[in-house]
Amino acid sequence: MEGRFWREFNFFLLFCVLALLTIGIISVYSATLNAMAYGTPLSVLFPRHIMNIVIGLGVMGTVMFLDYRLLSGLARPFYIGTVIVLAVVLTIGKISEGAQSWIEIGTRTFQPSEFAKLVTIIVLAAYWAHFQDKRDRWMVQFGSLALVGLPLLLVLLQPDFGTAMVFGFIWLAMAWSAGIRWQQLLLLIVAAIPVMFIGWEYVFNPEQKSRLLIFYWLLVDPAQVDANDGYNIIQSLTAIKAGGMFGAGLTHGLLSQGNYIPVQYTDFIFAVIGEEMGFIGSAVLLMFHGLLLWLTLSIAGRARDTFGRLIAIGIFGMLLCHVLINVGMTMSIMPVTGIPLPFISYGGSFTIMTLMAIGLLESIAMRWRKIAF
Repeated sequence: MEGRFWREFNFFLLFCVLALLTIGIISVYSATLNAMAYGTPLSVLFPRHIMNIVIGLGVMGTVMFLDYRLLSGLARPFYIGTVIVLAVVLTIGKISEGAQSWIEIGTRTFQPSEFAKLVTIIVLAAYWAHFQDKRDRWMVQFGSLALVGLPLLLVLLQPDFGTAMVFGFIWLAMAWSAGIRWQQLLLLIVAAIPVMFIGWEYVFNPEQKSRLLIFYWLLVDPAQVDANDGYNIIQSLTAIKAGGMFGAGLTHGLLSQGNYIPVQYTDFIFAVIGEEMGFIGSAVLLMFHGLLLWLTLSIAGRARDTFGRLIAIGIFGMLLCHVLINVGMTMSIMPVTGIPLPFISYGGSFTIMTLMAIGLLESIAMRWRKIAF
């Protein structure tokens, strides 16, 4: 049986992930080489990034050998535990960059909202698989909204608007695959409009409102944006433009090595790649991301059951949202939010979670055939 599983192992998916991790290692090394944050050299982060990848690969290898179908029965306790942890974060969590999103364990921190994304995917997949014969009914759709709405609200209260957007995108991708009717989707979108106004008035902090307004004015009339307010975007666009076709070379970017790009090892790492690897390097990066997304959809299409298919679709939605928002915000076509680039940005919780998601995809791929005796 093990030999059968290995014959179904998706080596293309593994190669794609390893290629992206390699680009990420090179990029994080360059982005943290000379940068400073609060007087501390960011170069101390690079060994941590390597350690996070090693841990993530170990988790990925463990998860791929587990039968993903076992997770269906664990969906409820996973969900309850996740909601409790997200609530605890709001009371004792560490505040960083204006958001209370981290829990400290000794000298390290982890971000529960990252793992909550994967748990939400599993929970929604189990829910829709249970109601697959009734999935187009209104009560089923409202139930799915309630399931995703609670963790989304808790994340929004941190406040982390970018991560909350990912939860919404995950639900949208999975709901479409689960068979939601377009009339239902349209009505739910219309119903969400007043919720967005409530969030603007009572949930968003001044910094988040400022980012959204800057994004709006950059699209409508860039002259209205003050240089200090639009500093992040201006520096990012300048760096990408300076890279030209082939880039300035690794560790030779004027802006990235001069610490002019904000949070260049996480949120704006694509600007570092654009400056030092140029259009060619950026295109190769996006090509691997595109291949990864296509392979994810391919696994979803061949999954042996609804539960596996919806997990793969949820992971696809999560990864696509991260790529679109992260790359988009560095190029001023999306609002600036704290969204890392999958397999590229520095970040322990996010790196481990995304590699765990790849392990789930491999588990689904290796078990797509029904074993005959």
